[in-house]
Amino acid sequence: MAACSFRRSIASQLSKVLDLPTENLIKSISAVPVSKKRHVADFQLSVASVTEDTSNESLAQDLHLQAEKLAERLKCDAVVSEISTGPGTVNFTINRELLAKTVLQQVLKDGSEYGVKSELFSTVPRQKAVIEFSSPNIAKKFHIGHLRSTIIGNFIANLKVALGHEVIRMNYLGDWGMQFGLLGVGFQCFGNKEKLKSSPLQHLFEVYVQINKEADDENVKKLAKDFFRKLEEHDEQALSLWKQFRDFSIEEYIRIYKRLGVHFDEYSGESFYQEKSQEVLKMLEDKGLLQKTVKGTGVVDLSEKKDLSLFSTVMRSDGTSLYITRDLAAAIDRMNKHSCDTMIYVTDKSQSSHFQHLFQILKLMGYDWAERCQHVSFGLVQGMKTRRGEVVFLEDVLNEVRSRMLQNMASAKTTKEIEDPIETAEKVGLAALIIQDFRGLLSSDYQFSWDRALQSRGDTGVFLQYTHARLHSLEEMHGNKQLTDVNVACLQEPDAISVLQHLLRYDEVLYQSSQDLQPKHIVSYLLTLSHLAAVAHKTLPVKGSAPEVAQARCCLFQAARSVLANGMKLLGITPVTQM
Repeated sequence: MAACSFRRSIASQLSKVLDLPTENLIKSISAVPVSKKRHVADFQLSVASVTEDTSNESLAQDLHLQAEKLAERLKCDAVVSEISTGPGTVNFTINRELLAKTVLQQVLKDGSEYGVKSELFSTVPRQKAVIEFSSPNIAKKFHIGHLRSTIIGNFIANLKVALGHEVIRMNYLGDWGMQFGLLGVGFQCFGNKEKLKSSPLQHLFEVYVQINKEADDENVKKLAKDFFRKLEEHDEQALSLWKQFRDFSIEEYIRIYKRLGVHFDEYSGESFYQEKSQEVLKMLEDKGLLQKTVKGTGVVDLSEKKDLSLFSTVMRSDGTSLYITRDLAAAIDRMNKHSCDTMIYVTDKSQSSHFQHLFQILKLMGYDWAERCQHVSFGLVQGMKTRRGEVVFLEDVLNEVRSRMLQNMASAKTTKEIEDPIETAEKVGLAALIIQDFRGLLSSDYQFSWDRALQSRGDTGVFLQYTHARLHSLEEMHGNKQLTDVNVACLQEPDAISVLQHLLRYDEVLYQSSQDLQPKHIVSYLLTLSHLAAVAHKTLPVKGSAPEVAQARCCLFQAARSVLANGMKLLGITPVTQM
């Protein structure tokens, strides 16, 4: 990684002066974000992070003085061409030709591995993670919360895989419970085997809506209860029908997830944990954790004083399990089966207390690995509607974004004739959805807007795709350049330097996202990269420049496109080459 060699070089000089090990200093040296002020240094050392004395008296002044004193003891060398100080920082400017040469060589050599091979990750142990995401309920709406869970879980999985971790992508379906009693009865009344085969999600949803209208009817209630009891008792006919509901639904989900660019290693579900949740109740009882209430329900006391001021209900009065009991069984089963280092659950924030309880109960049961489980929660999206009204199926959203994008492309003057407009519209539209969703903190709620998401200018997924396509066609026009014979002295304009400085920061941004699992760091990095590349594209023409200048600029744009594509793929976006 280009940044690594520079950080290391600066750190080794500092280590002699400060008498601290180089390794300890590397983390304190960071690439400086590109600013509108133009001339900025490339790296800075925060003095506070390397000084022992952090008493708060006149701290800012002290730090500034310390920075100046430290700067006086450092010398420029073959790597560092200038040393200056800022508020509490020592700033280092890298020799300009060395900067261009090192960054371009590294980006073009590492390709899709650029940034992920950085030594920033050398102390991070490689782990095995189970990530549970998407998890829709069969026969119910695939609401916008499921869509958020799907794209966020996919991003976390992509990032972990890129960083060399082993990941199991798990879809935990809502495929059990009383509603299947109703659905079974509904299907016997209104079902159609052909429709179940051809469009299972829609058909089961319609059947469910229809039978729900009669759910208060005592007779229907009784039939539903009977059907579900048959399921629990493994009645062959009932199970065979239920299995068709599940299998056909999964088949259709797989097809739709494919449009999203998402896949799963395992389709699990609540149905797997019926028997096992009874075992969990027995374990809780054996460990003396299960308490019976006056109403006959089973609870686990989670209060500190053991006065039941905080508890979690794990059993109904008739002895059957609840959602959390099945989650306990699932967690224990997954840990036994995959012996993973961490389990990550991606759901909306309304389930936060559910997961707190889940992890607490597991710890009480003596499972220390519960500390390594994590709930990645996200906020709610308001106002996502399609032209037909409320979103019921994931496919509605995909079709809507595709048709709106096709319309925008058709009315845009710049659109050339492209080979596959439908496919392109889908990829660009998805980029728009994902970027709008990932721009802020995951936990914040936001108001969805089609117009804002699909703008071609500004900080949108459409703009990222447009930039990628433009840089790609530039490459096609001027051929791929090999770096062996590029004269980097031709890349000294401020706009070229800004792009190089920004490329230098990529590993730090990946590191940040890998620590807090927030995609927004990568999103804002890619948007800035696209803006910087757009400016450079205007001010540094390839066409009509002297051959060696043209060649150097080509390399610069190639590097920018490569990193842009890498980052987009991590976010779950497929870069387009024409638009």
